[in-house]
Amino acid sequence: MMDLKLWLSILMVCEMAESIGSGKSWLISVPSKIPVLESSCVVIPCEYDYPTKGNLWKKWRGYWTRGDETVASNNPKFKLKQEFKGRSRITGTIESNDCTWQLDDVRETDTGPFHLTIEIPRHSKFIFSKDPVTLDVFRVPEPPIMSVAVLKKVTATCKVTHACPSSPPKIFWSHGGILKTKSKKMNKWLWSTKSTLTFTPQEANFNKPLKCTVNFHGKKTAHSSVLLIK
Repeated sequence: MMDLKLWLSILMVCEMAESIGSGKSWLISVPSKIPVLESSCVVIPCEYDYPTKGNLWKKWRGYWTRGDETVASNNPKFKLKQEFKGRSRITGTIESNDCTWQLDDVRETDTGPFHLTIEIPRHSKFIFSKDPVTLDVFRVPEPPIMSVAVLKKVTATCKVTHACPSSPPKIFWSHGGILKTKSKKMNKWLWSTKSTLTFTPQEANFNKPLKCTVNFHGKKTAHSSVLLIK
């Protein structure tokens, strides 16, 4: 007669396999479309839930794919094709529900659609992202948003949005002064970087443009200017 403890262990394994195989309650959260500047980088946020609690398996393998092609993986033995080699990596920890992926040096052809596959040792592969992620790649950056207030001092702000938090854009001014730069997360895939310039104006500064220049990761630039009026 089979030992009771052994029988219960077998039953638990069977129930676990049924839950994994059926895919019930496996949920993934990814954006459907992300606008990204060509030659910059983009972070595709990704997280998921699975029905069993606790870290029951080690060395989970994640694969971001486009069709039959793998574009990113946390498997150190997997070799990406030359098109994505050196510029694509999974930055999240798959075992901790984080499947975030970063793509550098974005190209016009990097539009997708991209799906996520997670491989669990001794089990099958499961494609969690039923709805794919696509990238809306644009070539010319939008000009930054500027505002200026002139009192005893000039306070000017220059703000730009981007999808590359690891390499935020750098902001430069045509006038010296006290600078403060701050980056802020706006949603799961969009960040903003704002520079504030403060200086005491001279007569020679009025009726002249104050210019803000933004250098994006990947060497793209954008400009905005405002005429200083006394």
